[in-house]
Amino acid sequence: MLFKTAVVASVLYSTLYVSGATVGVRQTDPEAEHWPPHQPERDFCAPLAWQKWVSPKEARACLTSVSVGPINKIRDNIVEVVSKTLSEFHTTLAYEKRTSSPYDVHVDLDEEFARIKRTRYDSEWDLHLDLSKTVKKLKNGHAVYINNCYDSVWQSFLPTPLVLLTDNHGKQNIHIAPEAYSVVLNAFPDQVDFWQNALPGKLKGKLSSLSGAKVLKIDGRDPWDAVEASADVTGSYAARAPRQNGFFGSYTQGENGFSYVFGNFAQTPLPKTDSVTLTIQRTDSNKEETVTIPYRARHVSDVWYWSDKASYISYRCEAQPGTNGFDIINASPSVAAVNETTPSISTFHQQPSIRAEDRKAHALSVLVDNDIRIEVPFEVKDEAGVAKALDLGPVPIGRGGPAEFYLLNDGKTGVLSLGSFSSSRMSFADYSGVLLIGLQILQSSGATQLIIDVTNNGGGFICMAQWLYRIIAGPKTETNRAGTWPTVFRAGDLAQAIVKTVSRDGYDPGADLFYNPQRWAYSNTTTFAPNFDYLARTEKRTINGDKVEFGSQKIWDTCFDWQVEPPAQRLFDPKKVAIVTNGRCASSCASFAIPLAKREGAKTVVVGGKKGIQQQYAGIVGGQVLDYFEIDIEVKSTGLKNHKLAPPDFLVNGFQSISWRLASGAVNEKEPEEFQNHAAEYNIPLTLANVNNPYAIWDEVAKTVFRR
Repeated sequence: MLFKTAVVASVLYSTLYVSGATVGVRQTDPEAEHWPPHQPERDFCAPLAWQKWVSPKEARACLTSVSVGPINKIRDNIVEVVSKTLSEFHTTLAYEKRTSSPYDVHVDLDEEFARIKRTRYDSEWDLHLDLSKTVKKLKNGHAVYINNCYDSVWQSFLPTPLVLLTDNHGKQNIHIAPEAYSVVLNAFPDQVDFWQNALPGKLKGKLSSLSGAKVLKIDGRDPWDAVEASADVTGSYAARAPRQNGFFGSYTQGENGFSYVFGNFAQTPLPKTDSVTLTIQRTDSNKEETVTIPYRARHVSDVWYWSDKASYISYRCEAQPGTNGFDIINASPSVAAVNETTPSISTFHQQPSIRAEDRKAHALSVLVDNDIRIEVPFEVKDEAGVAKALDLGPVPIGRGGPAEFYLLNDGKTGVLSLGSFSSSRMSFADYSGVLLIGLQILQSSGATQLIIDVTNNGGGFICMAQWLYRIIAGPKTETNRAGTWPTVFRAGDLAQAIVKTVSRDGYDPGADLFYNPQRWAYSNTTTFAPNFDYLARTEKRTINGDKVEFGSQKIWDTCFDWQVEPPAQRLFDPKKVAIVTNGRCASSCASFAIPLAKREGAKTVVVGGKKGIQQQYAGIVGGQVLDYFEIDIEVKSTGLKNHKLAPPDFLVNGFQSISWRLASGAVNEKEPEEFQNHAAEYNIPLTLANVNNPYAIWDEVAKTVFRR
């Protein structure tokens, strides 16, 4: 079943269903706060140490009891750090005040932060919930506020991920995923008995019978109310369709095979909700049944560095090495060693953990989410035998990381299943070699057309995206440039002062600073001179009524001098390439998919999604992702920490990521690619036959899309 994506305006829904805890607030008390506050005798954190699974209520009891300082002081500090970081360095802030269809971002953060500063919160937990939700209104997976005290400790799970299925008559219904029980049994075998025993009456012990059931209501309401409520607050993507799709269970390519993604219904980053009540109709039954299923909160790490409330606050909540930046130019080796370890925010990057040397050498564009990416082994049965995995074993550089190669049984369709543009197992050079050799093996095996499955690909190395574009499309003007597209920096007073300082002769000879001119190039692959003050000339843009200053100099990446020799000819005709995704292809994934589609004519396919909603094949383009820690290094290393626009140090273990550079359009360079339309050419509905089965999906793409 295949239908072309309807190009219609996104439908906005009223929020009828809202999941989550109520935030305790009251108007600011002008009287001075007393610190430390009276501490209850009971320690709610100590009983949770070394417990892999707890109830959300138990986790919340710990989280609501911890605090770092007087709450008004903490509130004002976080707001100042976040607001200054975004207002001075985040490139899309003014655009996000109001976007046009298919995007639905409408937020004025100045007003929101003023509201927060007028509000007194009952706990730092309540403050965090409000701040996190507020920044997510940007709907930008590159601009995310995170507090390690709350966001990285427990994740809540349900054993019933949901999927959206289309029947033989074209009618769509929400179901518990047919694979739900097998996934949970494989992922969390130690919790299956708990969920079995939580079921009511005759259903007790029959968790497997819920798989595939039609969901009629969620907490007494139409299940789409829950989908829309989630799409309203989840952030990450500016278009509504990928936020809707993120509610449901799906898959991605992991470094150990396919990995299951539970979706925003069955996996939540904070222990806010204790249970959910579903009204269902089980498979082969006409009877409506109501079940209440508890969430379970899982400790993300297998290591505990805390044993009670005091150690929890000390290790998780207070600012740590890596929270605030340091002067990298004048730092002693010992200070640099402590601070240059893999930053904590990398936990929230939707990519495999990467090597420190690659992180420094190669720019990143990666989705950031407080819902931590975990690999859940997912065994997909290729019942029809449609695909043959290609063995890269003889290749000296080893396995393919989050890249696997298949040949369909038609003998002419190759598949690259690509979960990320970075790898934890291989260096940048080795991973680029894997992509090249894998595609060459496909070509030599008879493949003349190529499916690239980038479902739930959160990006990675910017130049890895340009490399894949280059080897597929071959050498040409667009692929031989220094990067995928030109980008620009914000050019406020502080950014200009940083570049002016860094561009002094000999100031940063090792090019340790991101603003160093030696890190950037012209389109012809000539690197900027070390003393080039590239923000000396600026241009003012009026965006949603705001006057915003950007650098007038176009900034290109340094995607050249490849460590692996690129082929002299293209490997595939781009018009015989199909990019397949659930719409959640972000960052470097977007900077690969969009040029290949818009410039080269590759086909774009979104699998799943609600009828009548325009499906976007990629989004959150950005240009490059940095965070407050990295920006603070730039500020301190140039002696500008006392600048009136410089963010202060965090008092908490917090992070704020940003889109530091903004990419011009792949074809229309007058407008940022971020807010241009990326409507998928084709939309394949999910059915019982192909849901979360990439082999079946690829077979359908080969038999339908390539025949158009």
